[in-house]
Amino acid sequence: MRKYLFIMVGLLLVAAMGLSGCGGAKLGTEENPIIWSFVPSQDSEEVLAGAQQVADMVTDKTGLVIKANIATEYAGVIEAMCNGEAHMGALNTFGYVLAHERKCADVAIASVRYGTAFYTGQLVANADAGITSIKDLAGKTFCRPDPLSTSGWIIPSIMMQAEGINPDTDLKQVVDAGGHDGVITSVYNGDCDAGATFVDARSNVEDELTDVKDKVIVFATSPEIPNDTISFAKDVPQDIRDQITQALLEIASDEASLEILKETYSWNGLEAKDDSFYDPFRQVLDASGVDVESFMK
Repeated sequence: MRKYLFIMVGLLLVAAMGLSGCGGAKLGTEENPIIWSFVPSQDSEEVLAGAQQVADMVTDKTGLVIKANIATEYAGVIEAMCNGEAHMGALNTFGYVLAHERKCADVAIASVRYGTAFYTGQLVANADAGITSIKDLAGKTFCRPDPLSTSGWIIPSIMMQAEGINPDTDLKQVVDAGGHDGVITSVYNGDCDAGATFVDARSNVEDELTDVKDKVIVFATSPEIPNDTISFAKDVPQDIRDQITQALLEIASDEASLEILKETYSWNGLEAKDDSFYDPFRQVLDASGVDVESFMK
């Protein structure tokens, strides 16, 4: 009987360790919160404040403690999810494809903007730079949000190559502006001749730069791109994924809560998606000769 009790106690301890992570606190508690990392696509301080509000709403619905943070660069979110420092990521499209290729992320939700889970990118120029086409970019200074930005660099690079412009050798200089807002501001100020963002990032700075749409012109737009994601790291248990996903979808369906999503990341809604949603985008990359693995070094 005593031997049987020892076995039962041992099994219970093993089960508890499995739930708590080798004797640590259970995931989703104050001692071991779920870390949700965001890419710095817009003003970081504003995004962080709104992101934590969204995280707190999820906590209210699920009881799971979630802490939001903003990475200093897009790759930072991927690395955090790959090395166990983040359990969730608001990954941009290319960042998700890259993270999934590295077996670090599984999509659960895609964002919705203006009624669709797809968006387009735009190439913009300072109105005085004399740029009216992609071919005019030769010898010019180009601003991008981040080297892994889908609409701000990956797709524009493909578009340039299709027009005979080698972004590595034909551009005078490539500048990382730290976000889409930063690209627009830099082009407006003349720090860069041209740049690329999502459509229409100019609206994000229009309150401050009231004539931005006159001084920063759009001279090309991209094909449709699937929207950014809310993804989970591989080791997050399925029951936790399900709880958070359901809570976020409920938040997006409530008008009052949806306003916070809009203010935080310009999300007008959320839709449940699986990895196959991004297969057509992968096909575009493959057809264009983009080697995803080259970005994994």
